[in-house]
Amino acid sequence: MLLWRGDETVQILNKAKGIDLTSIAFRADELAAVSGGRLFVGSPDTTLCRFAVDSRSVVSGDVFVAIRGDRFDGHRFVDDAFEAGAIGAIVRDTTAIREVGDQRIGIVVDDAISALQRIAQAVRRRSKARVVAITGSVGKTTTKELTATLLSKKYRVFRNEGNLNNHIGLPLSLLELHCCPEVAVVELGMNHAGEISELVKIAEPDVRVWTNVAEVHSASFNSIEEIADAKAEILEGATADSELVVNASDHRVMNRIAGFSGRVTTFGVKADADVRAVDLVDSGIDGITASIQVSEERFKLRTKLIGEGNIANILAALCVAIRFNVPLEKLIETVEVFSAQKRRGEVSKLSRGVTVVDDSYNSNPTALRSMLRSVGVDTFHTRHVAVLGEMLELGNRSLSLHRECGRAVAEAGFTHCVSVGGTEAKALSDGALAAGLPVASVSTFETSDRASEAVLEMVRPGDLILVKGSRATRTDRIVDCLKEEWA
Repeated sequence: MLLWRGDETVQILNKAKGIDLTSIAFRADELAAVSGGRLFVGSPDTTLCRFAVDSRSVVSGDVFVAIRGDRFDGHRFVDDAFEAGAIGAIVRDTTAIREVGDQRIGIVVDDAISALQRIAQAVRRRSKARVVAITGSVGKTTTKELTATLLSKKYRVFRNEGNLNNHIGLPLSLLELHCCPEVAVVELGMNHAGEISELVKIAEPDVRVWTNVAEVHSASFNSIEEIADAKAEILEGATADSELVVNASDHRVMNRIAGFSGRVTTFGVKADADVRAVDLVDSGIDGITASIQVSEERFKLRTKLIGEGNIANILAALCVAIRFNVPLEKLIETVEVFSAQKRRGEVSKLSRGVTVVDDSYNSNPTALRSMLRSVGVDTFHTRHVAVLGEMLELGNRSLSLHRECGRAVAEAGFTHCVSVGGTEAKALSDGALAAGLPVASVSTFETSDRASEAVLEMVRPGDLILVKGSRATRTDRIVDCLKEEWA
């Protein structure tokens, strides 16, 4: 369920501020025009404002959009949606809607996904919310969560949930703006050229945030420069009123912003920037301390988040919140209590001195190396065990990147390396061996279930275990087994 749906508190706040929620509603004939379709069933006067693409999540009054994907066809579930209380459906095939009477709405379109995107853009415009759009190869979800949390100290804020950041997820998120937040913070994801361009057109952001460029989804690109070019699509459509927040520490980002027509705010770690961090002290799993310079002010900041990369994420969020005039003292207080999101660097201290760092949500070479360095700083625990799932979508450099990351395991001071997956996992183990880890301390397993058994036998009191991997490798199961065994 998306944020804001059915949130009576938000609606009460909007009413108290004199906001007319009906401004986001559509008449049925108007919705047909906005979606690029035609009303073929139902009264044109019917009012519609909520949408769903999953019949299982439909609530009374929703419009069901019958999307056709690679593995499913929403037209098969139109009847289920109506039974769940949908008031209408947007379809490509009129025969998907049987006799339902004038109390239900049927709109036929050429393409349901395109219709969803057009409706989302219309809702975005009507909501009057200021939209902050965040992209980057690494850390964009954490940056989104931080930014939304900081802005919420002064504004009513919407954020898109989880990984709803693609050509379907972003429109679904923007549709939730019918409850009229003051600010919407969304992330824009991509795995091929042109995707960010499409998302920017839908979101029409007031503030754009570009965190970094790294070798992620490189299977779709010939070089990291092509990845940077694809990320640079976030600059498209900007006007003199647009704002841009960018990472001054990333030369690929900075090389591509020269033609931006709006206002630019920079952030950087150990780099000259409008908001910068210096004097970093990395305390491993206990977080990082840094001095933050904002204009003429300098203040100490301590974060629970692990890794230097998260300092950059914090700086990006601070830039946005400062531009929105959130008081600096509130920002500092909020950052210092902000905790890692689920499976994104969560630290669990278990029984008998065992500690697990759960970073199993996803993985890529840049994020993995950063996490290895930070966890390796720890000197309290007896042994350091890296349990790593293979990283996907890395293209023709996949094996060499895995070997490099395997070497990084040893260089960071880890005593054991367990890899999960196929050929790439074997390459990761080979890298760890080549960097000096003994054969008895390195192992590879095809699945996380098999790795779980070995890890449970391996772990001793006082161990620190880092678990990280691409989602498809399901390394989260290893974390769950460890927590159950060492609770």
